[in-house]
Amino acid sequence: MSLKAIAKQLSLSVTTVSRALNGYDDVAQETRERVEAEAQRRGYRPNTFARRLKMGKIDAVGLVFPVHPVPLSNSVFMDMVGEISRELAQHEVDLLLIADDDLADKHSYMRMVQSRRVDALIVAHTLENDPRLRQLQLAGFPFLALGRSQLDQPYAWFDFDNYAGTWHATRQLISLGHQRIALLGENSSQAFIAQRRNGYLDALAQQHLSTEYRREMPPSRRAGYQTTLELMALPQPPTAIITDCNSQGDGAAMALQQLGKLSGELAVSLVVYDGLPIDSIVETDVAAVIQSSRQGVGKQIADMILRLIGGEAVDTLQVLWQPDFTTGVTVNPPA
Repeated sequence: MSLKAIAKQLSLSVTTVSRALNGYDDVAQETRERVEAEAQRRGYRPNTFARRLKMGKIDAVGLVFPVHPVPLSNSVFMDMVGEISRELAQHEVDLLLIADDDLADKHSYMRMVQSRRVDALIVAHTLENDPRLRQLQLAGFPFLALGRSQLDQPYAWFDFDNYAGTWHATRQLISLGHQRIALLGENSSQAFIAQRRNGYLDALAQQHLSTEYRREMPPSRRAGYQTTLELMALPQPPTAIITDCNSQGDGAAMALQQLGKLSGELAVSLVVYDGLPIDSIVETDVAAVIQSSRQGVGKQIADMILRLIGGEAVDTLQVLWQPDFTTGVTVNPPA
């Protein structure tokens, strides 16, 4: 059903009908009500995409995430994406997921930029020196980075103080008398991974403690489980373990529980970044570094991207949240 049919029925111009349906305030209220009633009677549905293009706004935001490693298997990341999408939907803005292969010759997110199919991008899992962000700055395209990178020009970013999370956890363990502290971390160059690693290393260095128990591995339960078993088989095993993601933490908790060292007199202290996954079979209250609620994160990121689209200056859109540390029952003096 076209605008022409509605215009002819109401003896109005096509322009008036179009402006009434698109909410322009130069159309009289009575006329607007007549047009809307007739459009509803005829079951008219406007071409939303064409209208958005005409008004210079798409009402869509792209979220760029890396193919290697795949974060979609990470429950924390997916919960965050769900909350961002929910918050944006309340403002009638769609969230599009864009997988980016850093090994590819051409990047899918740049096709979105060049064709203007989104109003802005959210770039997840940033690198310490991220070429994607530099490319977007050169293109003059609005983006919000989830994480901080080394850029010459100001840009919008949201981040957690990942360094503080592992630094405080390590310092807490040291204060209880632990000297052999392991870190199970990802073998990745992503900024938040490096920040968590550096927090742990600096806390040990300040007390002149060994870093020999640091291990790098994929972010999986299997890797956390197997690495923990290998560490505990050493002649002098660690008395405490920190993991930089909850999948590894779940594997570590299962291994310690199997060995009878998650609780009791021979317990090994365990701290898991983001806490154990919701589907963990381990029921022990494991100590955790918590980065606020997923709902709170989703609201914050959605608010920032909407302000960015609205034209707010990027140097006013830079937010760093501090993590919380919960001791649970798995942080104790060494056995």
